[in-house]
Amino acid sequence: MNVWIDLVNAPHVRFFKSIIDYLEAEGEEVLITSRKFGDIHRLLELFQIEHISVGRHGVTLSQKLEESTRRACELSKIISKEKPDVAVSKHSIELPRVAFGLGIPSVYVLDNEHAIAANKLTLPLCDKIIIPEAIDTWDVLKTGADPNSLIRFRGTSELTHLKDFQYNDNIFEELNLNLEKPKTILMRPEPALASYLDADCRISVLSPIVEALEDYANIIVIPRFKEQQKIFEDDPDVILIKPPVDTFSLMKKCDLVIGAGGTMNREAALLGTPVISCYPGQILAVDKYYVDHGLMKRSTDLDEIIDISLNLLKNHGQRKEIETDNLFDLIIKNIYDSAGV
Repeated sequence: MNVWIDLVNAPHVRFFKSIIDYLEAEGEEVLITSRKFGDIHRLLELFQIEHISVGRHGVTLSQKLEESTRRACELSKIISKEKPDVAVSKHSIELPRVAFGLGIPSVYVLDNEHAIAANKLTLPLCDKIIIPEAIDTWDVLKTGADPNSLIRFRGTSELTHLKDFQYNDNIFEELNLNLEKPKTILMRPEPALASYLDADCRISVLSPIVEALEDYANIIVIPRFKEQQKIFEDDPDVILIKPPVDTFSLMKKCDLVIGAGGTMNREAALLGTPVISCYPGQILAVDKYYVDHGLMKRSTDLDEIIDISLNLLKNHGQRKEIETDNLFDLIIKNIYDSAGV
């Protein structure tokens, strides 16, 4: 069996790593394509995953359209020669279009119901769409998805990220962090370049939060882009970390995670670290899932965020457990089923 997997965002590398490892161990041929965006290539190198880099991510709407069109054209030439039996992706715009055009069955993993434009461009073309039960089915169907293509599961996509995770308790020492205070907070800025979020990558909602909390704890920030790094690099009380690093051990070691994005917040919730989401857009169903289960706090009000932070730094509380499905097995099964194996 020949499997094509397209990785278009940094979290997708961790999401698919265990899946890639399993398929290769089973003797399947796995073709990995990627694009130039964020830390994708660094993570692929860290995990020693061979890949073909095709295209890049645009900034403006016109650039995104031009780059996506160009990338789909380049991918179609590669994939028409490789002739994979099945195509698999998570929020790739180009894979469903290329796979559909070449008659290749596709498996698509979705966890953002608010990415309306992207979902309209992709979901109607997908053979199987794997989505969390937390997402309202109507939010997927209204973008054109075939109701017979939907496969639902309990939990979120981050379940596969931690499948082979081994905690490194010495992560602070190995990163040579200068921690002067007894408590440490890890922060992640918003995904300012994403099409579903109207944001400026030269500013961040984290700035006032950092200023309010840096007297109470060590502040570690993992920026997404160079522009976000510039926001915090002049603050002597902020420790900037450039990926790739063992973020899972880092999150587990820290006393609190405050994130203006999504993936790392959900990873922290699964790791049992107190986490506050200050994502500036409309809350995703997968985030609300963790809020409703008491594994995440949510606020965009500065004073409330500070109050919650100080309380969590004093009282961690007991980690709550949730029941989830085995997402890894579900994806593997649907890859084989789609390929007719």
